[in-house]
Amino acid sequence: MNETTSSPANQGVVSKPWLYRCFTKATISTGDQRQYGPRWVTSRRALLRVYDDRLECGNWMIPYAGMTDAVLYSFRSSFLRIPGYVLTVTTPEKTYHFGLNGWGKFWNGELPFPVRREQGQLKFSGFSIAVRILLLVYLLYALGTWLSSLGWGPPSGQ
Repeated sequence: MNETTSSPANQGVVSKPWLYRCFTKATISTGDQRQYGPRWVTSRRALLRVYDDRLECGNWMIPYAGMTDAVLYSFRSSFLRIPGYVLTVTTPEKTYHFGLNGWGKFWNGELPFPVRREQGQLKFSGFSIAVRILLLVYLLYALGTWLSSLGWGPPSGQ
């Protein structure tokens, strides 16, 4: 389970094995990212590796010693009530947000870094609401076009 680190500074150095790894959507931004919005559309898709001394996601390496705050928000999605998490990690330079699947037990247990746990709910940004409305309008239009092509339509007047 030993592996070569993916960070450019430590390229080729054999590191300790990771404690946990999972796929994530991640972004660097300020403010509350516990909402559906454009930052998540363009977010990094990568493998998040949890080590005993750091987090790694692609070429991002975040040592626990450099963290000023970490919050694990747990929520259930509005569709099908699927569990999930948003891990927000703050350093003096940046704030990282990791969207995590809630099916595993790892995030419920003891973590190798200090973290506050909070319950929350994902909000809808204006962008997200607009995209959903446009999608609904398009689907209704496509359904109407398809039904029309089948000859289904309003009855003709007699």
